Amino acid sequence: MKNLILVAIICVLGLSQVNAQNATPAGAAATTTVANPNAPKAKWDKTVSDFGEIEQGIPKEAEFKLTNEGKEPLLISSAKAGCGCTNLKYSQEPVLPGKSTIIAATYNAAAMGAFTKSITVTTNADPNPVMLMIKGTVIAKK
Repeated sequence: MKNLILVAIICVLGLSQVNAQNATPAGAAATTTVANPNAPKAKWDKTVSDFGEIEQGIPKEAEFKLTNEGKEPLLISSAKAGCGCTNLKYSQEPVLPGKSTIIAATYNAAAMGAFTKSITVTTNADPNPVMLMIKGTVIAKK
């Protein structure tokens, strides 16, 4: 009987310890992270552009459309191609809510064979960059 009472006391003390650790101290405000409902929101028309077969020595351009579906201006803080064989053009101007901009990637098609190239775009809509891809196969000029 004494063992049963001792086990019950230990259980009650254990539960009260767990509750004490989860409780917010008196006078302290509970903190939660709330996403800004007005923040910019990036929407891409596509993230991969497949050129298929392209002739060697003839540059090919892909366009990626970025639309701001948020309520605050969207800023492109950086856009970087993974190699020197891809040139980028994009506006440094803020993309206003409901508006769009284009990131143009031109691949120079100098080397024969299959290729996959990346473009890393960072905006204020998401702390994680977006990876855009261009791919295809460079064939001999006809």
